[in-house]
Amino acid sequence: MLAVKVGTAAVNQTPMDWDNNTSNILNAMMDAADENIDLLLFPEMALTGYGCEDEFHSMELLKQVDSELNKILDCSQKMDLVICLGLPVLFNKSIFNAIAVIQKGGIKGVVPKQNLAGDGVHYEPRWFKAWKAGQTSEVEIGGDKVPFGDLVFSCSGVRFGFEICEDAWSNSRPGASLARRGVDIILNPSASHFSMGKREVRKRFVIEGSRAFDCAYVYTNLLGCESGRIIYDGDSIFANGGQLSNLGERFSFEDYVITSTVFDLESNRVHQSKVNSFYPETDFKLITILPTLRSNLTHNRIPTVYEDDFTPEDKIMEFISAETLGLFDYMRKSHSKGFVISLSGGMDSAACALLVYLMVNKGVNNLGPRFFQKINRPELQKITREELVSHLLITVYQGTKNSSEDTKSAARTLAKGIGANHREVEIDALVSAYTEMMSSAFEFDLNWEEDDLTLQNIQARVRAPGVWLLANKYNFLLITTSNKSEAAVGYATMDGDTCGGLAPLGGVSKQFIREFLYSMDNYDFMDGILNQTPSAELKPLSESQTDEEELMPYDILDQIQKLAIINKKRPNTVYDLLVLQNPDYPKDKVYTWVKRFYELWSRNQWKRERYAPCFHIDDENLDPKTWCRFPILSGGYKKELKRLYEHYMVRSEV
Repeated sequence: MLAVKVGTAAVNQTPMDWDNNTSNILNAMMDAADENIDLLLFPEMALTGYGCEDEFHSMELLKQVDSELNKILDCSQKMDLVICLGLPVLFNKSIFNAIAVIQKGGIKGVVPKQNLAGDGVHYEPRWFKAWKAGQTSEVEIGGDKVPFGDLVFSCSGVRFGFEICEDAWSNSRPGASLARRGVDIILNPSASHFSMGKREVRKRFVIEGSRAFDCAYVYTNLLGCESGRIIYDGDSIFANGGQLSNLGERFSFEDYVITSTVFDLESNRVHQSKVNSFYPETDFKLITILPTLRSNLTHNRIPTVYEDDFTPEDKIMEFISAETLGLFDYMRKSHSKGFVISLSGGMDSAACALLVYLMVNKGVNNLGPRFFQKINRPELQKITREELVSHLLITVYQGTKNSSEDTKSAARTLAKGIGANHREVEIDALVSAYTEMMSSAFEFDLNWEEDDLTLQNIQARVRAPGVWLLANKYNFLLITTSNKSEAAVGYATMDGDTCGGLAPLGGVSKQFIREFLYSMDNYDFMDGILNQTPSAELKPLSESQTDEEELMPYDILDQIQKLAIINKKRPNTVYDLLVLQNPDYPKDKVYTWVKRFYELWSRNQWKRERYAPCFHIDDENLDPKTWCRFPILSGGYKKELKRLYEHYMVRSEV
């Protein structure tokens, strides 16, 4: 039997945090050596962090890469271990996203990425150049000239090559070429952003890749909230000959996670020899490295156990895992000591507070005493677990005469249930001071008939300075509670309920937040939150203000948003589809909602440009900095909405 033990190291890196990144790599290498792993794969851009952005163009950064690389080379001298490490490489005045193969203190070769990710949250063509398949050269790195290009490596007769992240998602993936060159293992180092349900897609291309290319296939991903918006799940997937071999732990709070499996490669070679007899001989660069692979191992193979159905429950669990990891990393990497939330008693702020509570619980369970070291709060080890949240989360209910007792009670009960440091304050005096100051200076009177939005917004804005004061006082991170549905239509007060350093819910819709909270109904302290109708509570209580009455039903808003913004449909088409899919709603209502959405969407791009950073949770994000671009100034769909009206009138007559 020809067996090889392959390991992955999903590392939690930070762009240009050299000490942290190199330490994680060195520690992972030593753990892998202790586990007798033969071949260790790190993720894409593991050395620098993937999210360095335009700093990839800095020559100083590339010099620092060489300095850190030398530390890794020195450490590798004493190890019987082949290391595959992601890093940027300068070649012929261009920068390449590459993988260096390291063994015994030397670099045996460097493989650059052939297919760059240039859509959605990825902008690789801005920084890197794509390598052409089949080409090889030499590059100076680590003080030596080494092979560079489309390479295959051989160690103890075992051949391996690379598909680097996007390479495997491309129509021209290198795997087919590697198969023709007789590779036994394809390694896929990735920096693949998390979105809900994505693991199932990855498992399919890993398993199918191992079957189609008659080889073992190994995938690994970065871990953590690396540079602010994108969350990496630390996924590791192993397959051999069309069968799943192993899966790694995802969403860990650890600095790195080592996963390994032992592959039996002989059965693949038998089938490969039959298939390759149909292909002509292929010229390629083969790099032979020192024999270190062991053959006296028992191989792992488990049945292929992935499900095509990604259930709503799975979606909720992934959301919680991603959000809690994102909050944990954002807090410690921004050097904050905890969180502040203006807790309104509504669903959005409740969801944010609950996620902080779940993050603290997971941190203690996952890391034990090291949790306090990683968040730079070692003094908290002295307190009981029940008291811990109160030292990491401050919540404030800021009421006015338009706030209800229901929301006040709901906020109080939730805060007590999760153990937050909670206070209640009244801000009517501040609201009156602002309105009276400006009314007197500019000689006007404010009233609800003429100044509805003005009087609503001043209440939301007055809440901001107090919570900012708390965040500054305690060096806490102020969370803004805005969600994706609000972002789509601008249903938020700028510098009011949008103020803060992080918007953890900015990547998910109001409807999804409801589903998440309803899944938490096992907590008694959630009852007051779940029994309410969403309301901004900025108008007099006698008007019974509700969000959906002012906007539209949230399920309809989600449907329009997907059709109009994600699928780029125009108002006529959106109207027809909504009428078809929602027969219970009157056509005049559907017309009003479609018109309202397009008007509000185009009017409020400036708000989306100013929202706090949000986690990328699904691939229908509206973040203009990473996913969904739209002009701040536009024609506002005037002609399209005129056609919608004519279309609606004709349809109404029919």
